[in-house]
Amino acid sequence: MLGRKTREQLHKQNVQSLNNDYVRSNPQAKVQAKGKQAVLRRRRMTVFFILAVAVIGFLVNVNVSQNEKLVVKSEQKAVVTEELNEVTAQQEMLNLQIMKLEDDEYIAKLARKEFFLSEEGEYIFTIPKAVEKNSEEKVDKQE
Repeated sequence: MLGRKTREQLHKQNVQSLNNDYVRSNPQAKVQAKGKQAVLRRRRMTVFFILAVAVIGFLVNVNVSQNEKLVVKSEQKAVVTEELNEVTAQQEMLNLQIMKLEDDEYIAKLARKEFFLSEEGEYIFTIPKAVEKNSEEKVDKQE
């Protein structure tokens, strides 16, 4: 005793369909054809969906990595801009110092201060550092 499904399977294996007008117009054959088309359509949609998900995943991955690179570049730009500002300020200070060093009066004043040089008739008195600190403390207390 064979089950119903096995009989149908054996019947399908042993029976070959005819290709005539009746079989072509047979409603059951049309239903089977539509069923096969539906299965193929589902398979195509599944493949399309998988490909779409893969492409979207790739694009999201690229976008995330580009955003990370952008953040790193922004941080580098901030650091470099800060360094540029420091160097620009230092360059302005050095240019000012160059302009001062071109002035003979400034050079003379600097030489008198650093090397205790004097002009004719000028006397230099050196005050010890301890006395200067005490006098500064007295001034602070008076205020």
